[in-house]
Amino acid sequence: LNFIAVANLSFAVFAAKPISLVERCWCRSTLNTVPQRSIKELKFLHTPNCPFQVIAKLKSNREVCINPETKWLQQYLKNAINK
Repeated sequence: LNFIAVANLSFAVFAAKPISLVERCWCRSTLNTVPQRSIKELKFLHTPNCPFQVIAKLKSNREVCINPETKWLQQYLKNAINK
């Protein structure tokens, strides 16, 4: 019985991602709907161990992560690149 408990514990340790990689990403979840008029500032983060991240600072000073695949955000990025 002790062998099974140790084997299960070992599997759980090896199956999890290292904490150091997880902590580098700002966005653990993203929002698909954020009213554009409530956004004060946008930050774009691209780090080696994380997917492309978009952080919006709202007029209420709250920071939220926006899904980079959101249609209006894709259009915003396209317009910014073409300027």
